[in-house]
Amino acid sequence: MSDELFDSVDALLAAVSTGLPLPAERKRLRLAAGLTPAQVAAALRVNSTLVVAWEDGSAVPGPDIAPAYTRLLEGLAARFPAPEQPAATSIPAAPQTPVQAPATAQHVTDAPAVPVLDQNPDGSLLMATAAPCVQCGQPSVYRAQGRPMHLGGFCRPAATPATEPAVEATQQPAPTTTPAPAEQPTATPAPAAAPVASEPVRPAPTATSAPAAKTRPATARPAARPAAARPASARPAAPSAAAARWWPAVALDVAEDGAWVLDVPQIPAPAGPKLGDWFAWLGTGLPLRVERAHASGRGGDGMVCLTAGALKQLGLPTALPATEKALAALHTKLAKAAAVVGMEISDQIGPSFHVFRRTGSAGGPKTSVRVTVAPWLGQGDARQQATSALAAPLATAPDGTKDGLTLTRRYRAFTTDLGAAPGATTATTAMLLLDAVRPRVEWVKDETTGEWSSHLREGALPKGNLCVAPAAGARHPLTRDLLSRGEAVCEEEDYKWWARELTAEEAVRRFAVAVDVCASYLSVTDSLRLPIGPLEPARNPAWDGGKTAGLWWADFTGTPVDELLPHPATFHGRPPTGPGWYATPTVAYMATTYGFDPATITEAYLSTHTAPLLKEWTGRIRAGYKRAYADLGLVDGQAPAEFLAAYIVHKDIGTDPVRADALTLAALYKNIYKGGIGKWADSARHLDDQAWLEKVAASWSYRPEIRFHIIAAARIAAHRRLRKTLQLTGRAPFAVNVDSYLYATDAPTPLELLPVKNDGTPVPGALRLGIAPGSHKHESSIPLQAAIEAMGRREHPSKLVHHYATDGTYIGPEQAAEDADAGNDEQEGDN
Repeated sequence: MSDELFDSVDALLAAVSTGLPLPAERKRLRLAAGLTPAQVAAALRVNSTLVVAWEDGSAVPGPDIAPAYTRLLEGLAARFPAPEQPAATSIPAAPQTPVQAPATAQHVTDAPAVPVLDQNPDGSLLMATAAPCVQCGQPSVYRAQGRPMHLGGFCRPAATPATEPAVEATQQPAPTTTPAPAEQPTATPAPAAAPVASEPVRPAPTATSAPAAKTRPATARPAARPAAARPASARPAAPSAAAARWWPAVALDVAEDGAWVLDVPQIPAPAGPKLGDWFAWLGTGLPLRVERAHASGRGGDGMVCLTAGALKQLGLPTALPATEKALAALHTKLAKAAAVVGMEISDQIGPSFHVFRRTGSAGGPKTSVRVTVAPWLGQGDARQQATSALAAPLATAPDGTKDGLTLTRRYRAFTTDLGAAPGATTATTAMLLLDAVRPRVEWVKDETTGEWSSHLREGALPKGNLCVAPAAGARHPLTRDLLSRGEAVCEEEDYKWWARELTAEEAVRRFAVAVDVCASYLSVTDSLRLPIGPLEPARNPAWDGGKTAGLWWADFTGTPVDELLPHPATFHGRPPTGPGWYATPTVAYMATTYGFDPATITEAYLSTHTAPLLKEWTGRIRAGYKRAYADLGLVDGQAPAEFLAAYIVHKDIGTDPVRADALTLAALYKNIYKGGIGKWADSARHLDDQAWLEKVAASWSYRPEIRFHIIAAARIAAHRRLRKTLQLTGRAPFAVNVDSYLYATDAPTPLELLPVKNDGTPVPGALRLGIAPGSHKHESSIPLQAAIEAMGRREHPSKLVHHYATDGTYIGPEQAAEDADAGNDEQEGDN
């Protein structure tokens, strides 16, 4: 039994040892030779930011690079030996036994105990600013008796202490470990292009390499396309050096020789190949965590993804058992192996489950890790599939297989972009993101009692059924009661199926060109003032220019508008036939643009607190959206023709993992903000009426009036662009559906529709092409006669959009269906 334990310890020590000099020595050797990071990088064929990361200790060379890097350092060391350091004779040399693998039972008896890491009151590991470990000199966020230490003390013994640590050792001798420096230097945050930040988007060539012994070759995989370093602003910067030492996800794979392979080299591999070794590894307090995006927010569990090779090595089935009996047997097997090291697993096993240790349990500190099994994604019953619904597209490689390395790479990119982990659905992810970047609750410690309590933060959305009758949502009893009495409800929605007769000038043109607004909602939510507080009734309310969010009883029937455009205040685009309930953005536009008199408003429901609720939420999604499309060749500032050419081919990813990742993430970000808008009025049809009222209508995230304000603002913004384009060019759409506009044109291109300045640049606030939220893309070019014939059959011409290519070629409904199956999200209604 002892030999097995010793072998496991030896394996763990081998896994975390690189065999290279300490980071500081690496930098000294390079500077002594007069070399720059770029010169070293060119010789090793890597990015210069990796060289910098190796020298500051924030990254470790992979097995494919380490031999060449070692050869370089050894050559430099022979030419530029380190200067002799004065010996610290006041104390004996610090013993090395705490970090050496024991060889016999007698050694175990004589060796000092491995230091126990400091813990928080809840049993979780205490973290601090990264500082050099007292044993190996490499950065660590953990502490043992207040001194920097790696997990369990498993790291390489430190080299001969430098002068400053030696002096400190004289003052504060430590009997079992190398003393810490007198002042722990503040760790320099990792560069933006270092593996921690850049790897999720542009996977480095060593992404699938093993962090264990450098002689263990990783399983052969298609190489990812190396990319240039991304600017520091491409992703949100890590809040601190300590935070940069956490990773949201890691994939566990197996090399050809049976060695473990991890796609994050900084994380040590399991000590052995057995299931018990794996659970012991999960319980060591791995640096896996989704860091909190706000000081008052909460972080999330990190994820370990098992590949098909890892399943085989651990003796687990390659497919999720289909019967209850087989599933129960698998659960029992996993639970028994976990219990040996004081761990537990979720009650239900599926493609995704949790492994955790409670506070006070034997085996180690409190910990929790999410486990996702890539080959099991898409399998199991409806509940099991629902809990991992977003993981499936994230794990789908360009060849259609579910790949664990693909999943973790995209997962890390997702969490870096948004600051939160994916939830069960896009709608729930949107709400999780909102609570992450704008937390509702904060915890406060009572200095007298030492107890913690929570309270709502200022400006937080309150819980409870706060609905008012005109804007309670389709399923709410208040709405049903109002409609049963023949009274009006708020109908702020996107444009639906509006069309008009063509003018004589339009009728002689050849094509109906369809353009669609990109990310319409994201173009307005950043600064949009929304009703955070409850809506309270008001009689003859005073109009404050649109500063107060709310619903207003207004009559626009006598207000003239542009005849060639859909009516700005109605979803059907036709003039209203009487007064109705409208959100603040609609009333403000009608007042400022068409002269509506707000003094005629007799009733309103006004919010007690109005603020730009979604500012941070929008910023996160918008940044991720633009970054993903930039990897597909679509960036701000492109000339119209350049954008059109890039957009046509942006889905041609081939086998390029960078473009495949970008296309997947771009579609996911779009679905998250669209799902989030709908979540404010969630009907949750799977619940009965009473359960819906208790679980949905009474939650903080059920606020239909917020959804009405967002949709009204997006529709008004679209109308404003259409109106300005009409004023500048005399061109107007003859059909509109949601954000898809059909214009009559002479050629199968939208270029003739664009208003431009004298210098050829786009006119702000009018129709323009681009991928930025609020700009437009070219969807289709339909022969105008086909559109006219459809209207003659009382069909909306936008239904033909996906039957024709952008050059006017007929592709038919079959091709349109194939595009939809392939993940085509550029359909009408794509906000």
